[in-house]
Amino acid sequence: MMVFALGNMKRKLLFVPVGGLGNRMRSIASAVSLTRKAGVELEIIWLCDWALNACFCKLFKPFVLLDNVVLRDAAWKDYILFGRPRMKNLGIPRLFQKLLFDSCLYERNITSLRDCKFDFPGWVSGGRVYMASYTEFYPFGDDLLRELFRPVDKIEEKIKRRCDNFSGYTVGVHIRRTDHAASIENSPMSAFYEYLDAERSSCKDLRIFLATDSEEVKSQMRKRYGNILLCSENIADRGTVSGIQDGIIDMYTLSHTRKIYGSFQSSFSDLAARLGNIPLTIVQKGRDL
Repeated sequence: MMVFALGNMKRKLLFVPVGGLGNRMRSIASAVSLTRKAGVELEIIWLCDWALNACFCKLFKPFVLLDNVVLRDAAWKDYILFGRPRMKNLGIPRLFQKLLFDSCLYERNITSLRDCKFDFPGWVSGGRVYMASYTEFYPFGDDLLRELFRPVDKIEEKIKRRCDNFSGYTVGVHIRRTDHAASIENSPMSAFYEYLDAERSSCKDLRIFLATDSEEVKSQMRKRYGNILLCSENIADRGTVSGIQDGIIDMYTLSHTRKIYGSFQSSFSDLAARLGNIPLTIVQKGRDL
């Protein structure tokens, strides 16, 4: 008989992180913090999909010294049993989840529940439960992020090589484009230029590390800032494993800068600042320097 590794456990959360890299990292940290608070078991299943098509093991090292927490990359059967019910899968996982779990919460409801002060510890203590989320739904410390997410050695080496090119004063900038309409509208290039031009005027030793998902932005920034600009030479492509690995390299390189100028409503900018415990300024049009 198929069960989801609960055995005879009475209280356990099976958690499916959803969305892109930053969303998954924050939601996993929330789940770990929640289950620590409630004293229940946690099993995290990392499913690959269009939003993040790379296995956890290709990006981060296994969790260590975490009692009652297991994270594993999904097997084919997990997509049927534990995938989010959607039109694409005809809602079939919901049928299994009704049989396997005492209660289920799905990503479309998590933010509103959080905002209504839902009792997540009480809910997760109620038996065998399932949650899918891309939201930071339960508070956690930034130290937990650094404890959970340790890039694999191959990625760590590339982060170090990037940071070796820093000057004594290097600032980070994350410019989100492509599919993020809110960032494009609220964080225009002109606003980034205002902040970075002011930095260049005040510091002769300035270097700028740029993380972006747009080749056009790279080209514009190179023309404006020349050899004080540092950025990946690879074409931004978050649809491949190597592209996602480049995204992690960008995030952690940003975390080693002095400060970050980030994009509106970007979990990527937020996570980089929290990993490095450094200041984050969200660049918005109309905001005074």
